[in-house]
Amino acid sequence: MNRHLKPGPSGPGPISRLRSWIGPLPLQQILLFIGVLALFAFLGVNTADSMHRTGLTPGFAFLSHQANFEIGESLLSYSAGDSYARALSAGIANTVKVAVFGCLFATVLGVALGIARLSGNFVLATLVHGYVELLRNTPLLLQLFLWSAIVHALPPPRGAYAFLDSIYLSNRGVYLPSVSIDGLPAALWLPAVLLVVFVTHIFARRLLAGSSSYLPKTVGSVLGALALSYLVLVSLGFTASVEVPAKGGFNIRGGLSLTPEFAALLVGLVVNASASISEIVRSGIQSVTSGQWEAARALGLKPAQIMRLVVLPQALRVITPLMISSFLDLTKNSSLAVAIGYPDLVSVANTTANTTGQALEAIIIIAAVYLTISLAVSTIMNLYNRRVVLRGEARP
Repeated sequence: MNRHLKPGPSGPGPISRLRSWIGPLPLQQILLFIGVLALFAFLGVNTADSMHRTGLTPGFAFLSHQANFEIGESLLSYSAGDSYARALSAGIANTVKVAVFGCLFATVLGVALGIARLSGNFVLATLVHGYVELLRNTPLLLQLFLWSAIVHALPPPRGAYAFLDSIYLSNRGVYLPSVSIDGLPAALWLPAVLLVVFVTHIFARRLLAGSSSYLPKTVGSVLGALALSYLVLVSLGFTASVEVPAKGGFNIRGGLSLTPEFAALLVGLVVNASASISEIVRSGIQSVTSGQWEAARALGLKPAQIMRLVVLPQALRVITPLMISSFLDLTKNSSLAVAIGYPDLVSVANTTANTTGQALEAIIIIAAVYLTISLAVSTIMNLYNRRVVLRGEARP
């Protein structure tokens, strides 16, 4: 039986494909790879032998042991009798808390500063330029020390600075009004309310697209979602109340209190990151061609409308990828919290390593947690970036 061969050269074989995948100098690369594996194996064996000689057992079994140290503040409930796993979880929660609020506030401040940098007011633009240059050319650790000293230099609670009789600044921390729901912890109801607000905002913008209203769609959807959440909670038998802090005796009671360490860390990270974000926003706005500005003015739009409806949506395609890097930098920079006494993951892991001797395992946990957080932030922002890019592409 005759075989009918297809004309033309045959495709590459498995050896050719493997060679193209490895690249040039395949033998040298394979030997280098084997050498690196052997080096890691040698270091691992030596580390395990050293730990055995000192009476330590490699592994993570210590996580179930009882931790005999306290944590100054924690988003999760923790006491000295809990396990090391619980202590590290409390440190992770503190790190996530400062990273989330830091990214949120740094974005708001950075966008405002980036727009102000391009304003026609020479004094304002010069002040913002000096602000950016000062913060970007000084070490973050030095800035954190400065903010920590400022917070601890505030007056005691009796002489605390008061704003609108509801916000107090003292050397014991910052006190703000808080919202509480009877019978529900904030860690449970706050994410649910934020989810309702986000979903309602998305649907409202789609339903009201092209329609005019007295309130901006964003403001209206957020207010409507908050009202809907309140009605649902009331119908379920829960009551919401606003608690305002007030001076009482030698301290300030009520409301939401931020410790001096958390306040100094949050302000330091936000102020430092806002300088980089403002430059990203400025470059993104300047990337929009002058023809877009002129076309918007020809339509009779006001400067604020031009910025919000025309310029910023186009600038997002340039801003978003760089914002991912800024958010990751802020998250990783939060590890400097150990220098000012805030019990983040690094601080708790260091204490764990000192009390158990499992320094290698503590380092692995720190690296794994920061890698996971960085990949999660990068994934979320990349999804948003893909959505923005698709919106900006011309469709047939």
